[in-house]
Amino acid sequence: MRQTMYAPGGHIELKGDDGDPNEIVTKALADLTASVEGRAGEVRAFGDRLDKLEAKLNRPNGGGANDNPDAAAERKAFAAYLARGDRADEIKTLRVAIDPQGGVLAPNELSNEIIRNLVETSPIRSIASVRTTGAPAVQYPKRTGVTNAAWKAELADATASEPAFGMIEVPVHELATYVDISNELLADSAGMAETEVRLALAEDFGKKEGAAFVSGSGVGRPMGLLTDANVAYTFSGNASTLGSAPADLLISAMYKLPAVYRNRGTWVMNGNTIAEIRKLKDGTTGNYLWQPAYQAGQPETILGRPVIEAVDMPDIGSAAEPIIFGDFNAAYRIVDRLAMSVLVNPYLLATKGVTRIHATRRVGGAVIRPEALRKIRCATS
Repeated sequence: MRQTMYAPGGHIELKGDDGDPNEIVTKALADLTASVEGRAGEVRAFGDRLDKLEAKLNRPNGGGANDNPDAAAERKAFAAYLARGDRADEIKTLRVAIDPQGGVLAPNELSNEIIRNLVETSPIRSIASVRTTGAPAVQYPKRTGVTNAAWKAELADATASEPAFGMIEVPVHELATYVDISNELLADSAGMAETEVRLALAEDFGKKEGAAFVSGSGVGRPMGLLTDANVAYTFSGNASTLGSAPADLLISAMYKLPAVYRNRGTWVMNGNTIAEIRKLKDGTTGNYLWQPAYQAGQPETILGRPVIEAVDMPDIGSAAEPIIFGDFNAAYRIVDRLAMSVLVNPYLLATKGVTRIHATRRVGGAVIRPEALRKIRCATS
């Protein structure tokens, strides 16, 4: 009697009818298991070889210097960049072939670390009032006058009055650019090129909007703190310094503000102006007006109020306004319409082997309570 037993991947014939059928089946299963285990071992060995090959290829010089015929040319181009620095050639596309346009990212012996210049941005966002919107502009009703009550005699008629209202509009403006980067550079840099482009865009946008919050014209960009003509100022009396009595100047500017804003006020100036302020002492005890912070996380103060360093504030000079003080949360409104949007378009210039990266940011800013701020203006030389 011939018996056939089916198993995955085929069948096993059990020939003859001698012997115990159970023993025959057991032996056949043992043979099948040994065969499967042998094939599994071969698959594992093949997988290990692939893992080792992939690890070798992922090393900075995994393929060896001689495996890439262009390696010497790339190293030579990289050395040329270090020797000559930036070139004045017209730059249209980031690509591997030209070092300043991204080629420095491609040499296969280059470290994964990229050295970046420090980009300082304005800290106005940290002290201003920030809102989000889905509209192209935001309008804020503002009371511009109070009622006019009057004393009256007994049984006399009261006089009518009503408060006056106006409207403040904070329009949203667009900041945009794009970068062309070659597909070859994207591939050769193992993702570093696109990451660096995105980081460069974020730094650039942050720097541009920070400058606009301080000195923007309000035309096609936010209105800056120093540009708004409704913000009052105190003269220093000198075109190159803070005057003959700079400590008195700071005190005068501070106490020009209503107490409700003064008690929540912050000084804003750049590093050069801070250096001059740190040298000031009062005229009686010789104590420095600048008080360092003795607790972690606490800001340094001038006349008891915190100091913020803003790189976009101007230096002390003729007709400059190097210092501004006030309650920025109440005075300045930042409106975000859209966080920075990055669109990668690999199709527009696909025939040239180029990917275009678009970046867009929509933001507005304006002074909504000028009475909460006070500037210090240097005299005109």
